[in-house]
Amino acid sequence: MSALISQQLIFGLLGGLGMFIFGMKIMSEGLQKIAGDRMRKILSALTCNRIVATLVGIAVTAIIQSSSATTVMVVGFVNAGLLSLVQSIGIVLGANIGTTVTAQLIAFKITKFALPAIGIGAGFKLFSRNKKYVYIGEIILGFGLLFFGLATMKQAFNPLKSSEEFRQLFLLVGDYKLLGILIGALLTVIVQSSSATIGITLALASSGLISFEASVALILGENIGTTITANLAAIGTNLAAKRTAFSHFLFNALGVLYMLLLFPLYLKFIDYITPGDADFIVQTQAQAQSLGAAIGDKPYIARHIANTHTLFNIINTIIFLPLVGLLAKLSTLIIRGDEGMEVQQVKYIDDRVLNTPPVAIGQARRETKRMALIALDMLEETNQFLEDGDVKRIRGLEQKEDLVDILQREIMDFLVKLSQKSISTETSESIGSLMNMVNDLERVGDHCENLWELGLRKAEGKISFSQMGDSELVIIAGKTLEFLRFVVDALDQEPADMAARSMEYEDAIDALEESLRNNHVARLNTGECAVQQGLIFIDMLHSFEKIGDHTFNVSEAALGEK
Repeated sequence: MSALISQQLIFGLLGGLGMFIFGMKIMSEGLQKIAGDRMRKILSALTCNRIVATLVGIAVTAIIQSSSATTVMVVGFVNAGLLSLVQSIGIVLGANIGTTVTAQLIAFKITKFALPAIGIGAGFKLFSRNKKYVYIGEIILGFGLLFFGLATMKQAFNPLKSSEEFRQLFLLVGDYKLLGILIGALLTVIVQSSSATIGITLALASSGLISFEASVALILGENIGTTITANLAAIGTNLAAKRTAFSHFLFNALGVLYMLLLFPLYLKFIDYITPGDADFIVQTQAQAQSLGAAIGDKPYIARHIANTHTLFNIINTIIFLPLVGLLAKLSTLIIRGDEGMEVQQVKYIDDRVLNTPPVAIGQARRETKRMALIALDMLEETNQFLEDGDVKRIRGLEQKEDLVDILQREIMDFLVKLSQKSISTETSESIGSLMNMVNDLERVGDHCENLWELGLRKAEGKISFSQMGDSELVIIAGKTLEFLRFVVDALDQEPADMAARSMEYEDAIDALEESLRNNHVARLNTGECAVQQGLIFIDMLHSFEKIGDHTFNVSEAALGEK
């Protein structure tokens, strides 16, 4: 093969594959933005029913056009404790079917519309002021790039038609199915996208370079290769997440195994349900014109390959769906370990879902709510300590304060990473609100720490407040706790009167702090209180007032006003 042909092949393949993958990415991101919170709602509707879980897997993968993204997302959910192993296996089974939509789309002969789609999509994306049309533009642009990349790859393979060495190599793949499966799996692991590998297979097959038999072997290998992404994503996760990823590999590998045993029957069945002869080659100019193909092309093979891919995953799902429990047990048997030994600082956020912003923002909200609940527990326990002086509470309070600090750092890092992704305006606004909320919750924790440190100073110095001072402290502590509890409970529902009630609480705490401070100054003037205990009392009032301020900020952030 001449240097010029080699260059044409390498450049065409690299450029075509690059456009194909980039097109897939843009289209997927556009679809996710259009879908918005609907995708998160689909996942939140999930039940323990394995059929529902499978349908959820199909729906989500059809929306985001990537089984790898879905399985990585599921691994993240299992790691966060949002899904059980059995639920996750059902979703991954569905994801295998959902991803075949890409191959079915590619099989349509619409390559000639690739350039107009790129032009229209770019026009919408660059010149539209309406966000919805920008996202639609991304979908159309991605769609066009995908097909143009496919056409470029197909054109790059044309010189190979006259190469005897390559013809013999591809004949070898057809004769030795295991070799074809190995090549398909390795190629998918390298490219990290089964859709891209299927695109290469379709380009090779449509150009007449490989037989239908060889392309099916490659497709089977690609179904194994795509499971590697989830297994790589599971590194460093908990046991349940590792078992989910391994289950994906297990049922795809077992599916390929029994399909190999039934290979001739399977090919006959695909031939029976799909119109045209898969290995028919266009010989004359008349045939080329009538079929919209070039001489030497295989016009019917793309649909055969797409149907092979779809049917394999449907059959596999039907076979393994009743055996989900067995698969979970088998994964547990192979991936051994004690789940109780693993400790997670963050429960809900996971970097593996950053490429799916609607899901990622949902996880961030859930982790923020968890942080708010911990801050609420801290304030409640702090109030109890100030009443009973039990120093045994301090160790637990310090652990909660450390956890709040860790959550602030982790959530902020997660939100910063998410903000650097291609996100919608709504998601961007939500990120800003959550950042403010997280910072204010951390400050609530800091002021709780100030309060129990003041309480310790009071106990160590054997200082006691007057009966009036103690009762006043209980009043402002109770009002502040009531306010924080109201806001934390309202984070999920956002009641209609949230803004008005928050303002009432804030004004009440401010007025209470001023009134109690004035009362205390009066007691100092009359000699009822000493200076040292007076300073501690004033500092405690100030900390409660500051907790009220930060709680009010949290309510404003929850309402999107900050």
